Amino acid sequence: MEDIYLEFEFNVSPSEPWTDILIAELGEAGFESFAETETGVTAYIQKRAWKEDLLEAVDVLKSDLVTISYTQQEIKQVNWNEEWEKNFEPILVDGICSVRAPFHEKPDVTFDIVIEPKMSFGTGHHETTHMMIQHLLKNEWAGKKVLDMGCGTAVLAILAEMKGAQPIDAIDIDNWCYLNSIENAARNNCKHISVYEGDASLLERKSYDTIIANINRNILLNDMATYAACLEAGGELYLSGFYTEDLESIEKECNKHKLLHVEHIIRNNWVAAKFFKND
Repeated sequence: MEDIYLEFEFNVSPSEPWTDILIAELGEAGFESFAETETGVTAYIQKRAWKEDLLEAVDVLKSDLVTISYTQQEIKQVNWNEEWEKNFEPILVDGICSVRAPFHEKPDVTFDIVIEPKMSFGTGHHETTHMMIQHLLKNEWAGKKVLDMGCGTAVLAILAEMKGAQPIDAIDIDNWCYLNSIENAARNNCKHISVYEGDASLLERKSYDTIIANINRNILLNDMATYAACLEAGGELYLSGFYTEDLESIEKECNKHKLLHVEHIIRNNWVAAKFFKND
């Protein structure tokens, strides 16, 4: 049976940083894929997942700081590869790490990550992924047991292995992300990444030296106790997927579990923070 999708064409003014914020909130609401345009973003959601009140949960649509309009139409199964290939350009982080598609020319960099994102989040273009890559690049990973929670395309798990981490667990609740992460790990010849489909309930009786979690504020706050419980003493926790105004509540929750703030990066109002387990 062919899937029917709804295509939403959003016009966003001003585009920065509001297009990225809109994409993040639409993703939380259930939209599956996005293609940025010159005036905003085209977003797709399966018709069977659509509800008339779904956009009421997208707070940015109510903001007085940005003007957002949209049109929608019903379409048949989308050729997702074609959609993202139209818009996906390779990125370079700190001059040493590239994230590109198989059809892009191989660059001369220390870390070259090849992914096909399809409907998964994590091409490196979004601020949160970009900043998490920056954290990975400047910290030590050799021999560390790592968890990539909410792994998306597994781009962070792949970079962690390239920097010497092993073993690595990559977990995502979304089936597309789970399947895509398996594909991308194999595509980058990773031998130490195990991919699982599920949520924080999979972490019972697990332990890690380092945890990466690029999800969203509410899930981070809800699962913080679980992260702390499976993080070894002296371990590091890297968090992103939230805004600057959320950092205080994230840090407060971390402190409850002996997770101390070390540093953070800000990019277009998004934050990626590093914490240390003092236990």
